[in-house]
Amino acid sequence: MKKYKYKINGNLYNVVINNIEDNIASIEVNGTPYEVEMEEQKQAAIPPVQRAEPAPKTEAGKPVVAKQEKAKNKTGIKAPLPGTILDIRVKVGDEVKRGQTLIILEAMKMENNIVADKEGTVVEIRVNRNETVLEGTDLVIIE
Repeated sequence: MKKYKYKINGNLYNVVINNIEDNIASIEVNGTPYEVEMEEQKQAAIPPVQRAEPAPKTEAGKPVVAKQEKAKNKTGIKAPLPGTILDIRVKVGDEVKRGQTLIILEAMKMENNIVADKEGTVVEIRVNRNETVLEGTDLVIIE
């Protein structure tokens, strides 16, 4: 037996659920007995499990491994500290040498030269002049 109190539109109702058999509940509302037929809940159908096809194997029984192309050696030149981009001294397609200044970054009222850490070609510039950047932000991508 479970007892509940409900307030509906300002009226107080004392509800007692005496028992439930199948989908019929015996209840009392403010002392008046009722037989309540409950709607049967339908069980949600569980979708069948779909299994993946087995991986292809060689004649020796070992799995076939796809050849992967070597990833191009791209390097992101990162901002060493937060600041504002004052000048960008390269453009996409420029050949750069190790130690060459790529960007001038103002941080703490000082100008900092951001230099290339390797030789290569500039493939992407990810910042603009007067843009504020956070520490670790990729500024230039060299390949």
